[in-house]
Amino acid sequence: MTIYFVAGEVSADNHGAALMRSLRALDPELKFVGRGGPQMQQVAGAQFKNWIGDAAVLGLWEVLRKYGYFREQFRQALNEIRESKPDAVVLIDYPGFNLRLARALRKQSHSRKTIYYISPQVWAWNRGRIKKMARFIDLVLCIFPFETDVYAASGLRAVFVGHPMIERLERQKIDTHRDQNLIGLFPGSRSREVRKIFPVMIEAARRLLELNPPLRFQVAAASEQLADEMRKIVTPHLNPLPSGRGEAKVEAEPNESLHQMSASPTGKAKMEIAPNESSHQTPLPLSRGDERMRSAKGPLLDAIEITVGQTATIMQRAFVGIVASGSATLEAAYFAMPFVLIYKVAWPTYVAARLVVNVDFLGMPNLLAGKEVVPEFIQHEAKPDAIIEAVRLLMDDSPARDRMISDFDATTSKLGGTGASERAAQAILEELKEGRSPDRPGGVETVSPSTTR
Repeated sequence: MTIYFVAGEVSADNHGAALMRSLRALDPELKFVGRGGPQMQQVAGAQFKNWIGDAAVLGLWEVLRKYGYFREQFRQALNEIRESKPDAVVLIDYPGFNLRLARALRKQSHSRKTIYYISPQVWAWNRGRIKKMARFIDLVLCIFPFETDVYAASGLRAVFVGHPMIERLERQKIDTHRDQNLIGLFPGSRSREVRKIFPVMIEAARRLLELNPPLRFQVAAASEQLADEMRKIVTPHLNPLPSGRGEAKVEAEPNESLHQMSASPTGKAKMEIAPNESSHQTPLPLSRGDERMRSAKGPLLDAIEITVGQTATIMQRAFVGIVASGSATLEAAYFAMPFVLIYKVAWPTYVAARLVVNVDFLGMPNLLAGKEVVPEFIQHEAKPDAIIEAVRLLMDDSPARDRMISDFDATTSKLGGTGASERAAQAILEELKEGRSPDRPGGVETVSPSTTR
């Protein structure tokens, strides 16, 4: 049998490669074709196209700028599927491209299966679209338990397989203890969100350091390129505190994606860091300022550092974290690191998102719990003073910390544990064996992880 895959971002490449390996373990004769990233290509072979570098874009403006490129890639994908005649097409996240591709494939043929792994977040911003999806998708493999209920009314078959992130996080556990003077900063994995969110984090860190000089801060950068960008951003925020209480100005970026305002299942923090990546720790430069700041040169340089590839380690050692909305919030919950959530986008994006996003919370731990487990500071509420107050509560109030950690345990227990890739692979092969008439009404199938092992 042949399966054609489409993955358009780094995290989807990670999950796609794990799924491929699980499929091969069940059926060594399977042939994989399609497009994704280097990890999927390594499993599938040289004929598999690595297009991640060009395909992973963020924001409406970037998509419009590359419209010609995506139009050509869409045409090529259809031709590749027509020529390879796969038994199934597995689409991984990347809804802007993949939902259109699924619709086009259904118009061409009813013989092949179309399976969506890591479903698009239509439950957050356009539930009415699910009924349309049911017309051209045979099966959705869900990573959150509540998603199957959302699909129930649409006739779209859905199976809960668990979150594949858990497998990676389980491998990244270390034997360590929390440092009561260490605060972790996690500003996201995309340049635009870093430019918007990181200045707020640094300003909060600087003021926390004024209140408590023994504190230290570790910043988790998703790449060396982002680490360099952070170093450029941070210098102005190490100037002396202003006499007023106004916030440091952060310029608006016009091109944030609307979908970033909804919680992301794979990782709004889409770029994932493998556990064996090297760490580069670089002290932040001291800006020229008043004598008080210069006299603290040594402690200040030692207090803040940027690291690459050390997200999991920081989350297991930090006493408290400040985390940008995205998959990093689930990672923090899994590692039981108390934290506060912040997120900022350009105002036009925020206003538009408020009109369409219909969830009560932005952070996935809060969505899964159905309540505010983690304080959320979104847009105009993301101010250093408010963040500092919430952070100090988590540092000084043991009952508050204990409640949050207990809620984290209850939340992450809903994600299915390890084995999501194996369960997804088994569901795909069962779907291929059973077959489905395109004229038969769809149904919803909620399968607990324990029943698909």
